[in-house]
Amino acid sequence: MPKVFSVIVPYATYLRVYEPLAAFPEPERGHWARYARRPGRPSYQDELRRALTGLASTPTAPVPARESDDAFVLENDGVVCVCPWRTRLRGWQALGELAEDFPLPVLDVLLPPAVRHRATQDYERWLADNPDARPWIRTSTWQVPINWFVLFSDDEREYVKGSEDEATVLRYRTPMVQARRRVARGLRALREAVDESPLIDGLVDVGRWLEEFHPRSLVELDYGGLVHALPAGTLEDDHSAADVAEGIAALRRGDGEGAGAAYGRLVERWRAVRDLRSAN
Repeated sequence: MPKVFSVIVPYATYLRVYEPLAAFPEPERGHWARYARRPGRPSYQDELRRALTGLASTPTAPVPARESDDAFVLENDGVVCVCPWRTRLRGWQALGELAEDFPLPVLDVLLPPAVRHRATQDYERWLADNPDARPWIRTSTWQVPINWFVLFSDDEREYVKGSEDEATVLRYRTPMVQARRRVARGLRALREAVDESPLIDGLVDVGRWLEEFHPRSLVELDYGGLVHALPAGTLEDDHSAADVAEGIAALRRGDGEGAGAAYGRLVERWRAVRDLRSAN
């Protein structure tokens, strides 16, 4: 196995927002401006390893004691954009979702009730002083939620096959205005075709989240460590955003058969990942 894979932490995918420096008030703006000039900034794998280290510690620390001052950085048309990690906030929010992923007896073993209760109290106190807080990053394990693909088009897809020294990358990036426009169009088509759907609920949620950010932001979908869970050869042929766009376009035309075919391709592509998740 190539050495780069031996240090990869699977199997999380990410939806990130990168905001321009102008979106941040001082002194935070100054901090990110200085941070963006730093060499050797940490990667998403570094972020995930730090979180896992806390979970494996004794006593268990599911949420960091202090908020991270790290971020992901990219430059878009000469404008520096940053995506703060906000690891502590995301840790609190993830704790609230654990009951959906694990039966209570399993959850009690992983994170004792006293630990969860203390973290919940800390979050409630913190939230009282920071009522408008929101994360710049959403995370999903063992899948890419279908509603995330709605935000992107196939020509925004970037695939780089890994090597001995470089990890494989599959991601999409799009301007915020495009992401919001696609959410609106997708919701309109879905609501005209069906009365209720988990896809509609998820898309509404993502749309509300996007509205919290600067209109000149960038939105990124990153397959992250999940690329190492997908069967060999699958990534090259993975055009899930194109399938979702085709399905929505078919709904808009009233072509139920075409929409069903596009959805069927998605289901077939992601079945192997779901099977692997069940095996683990």
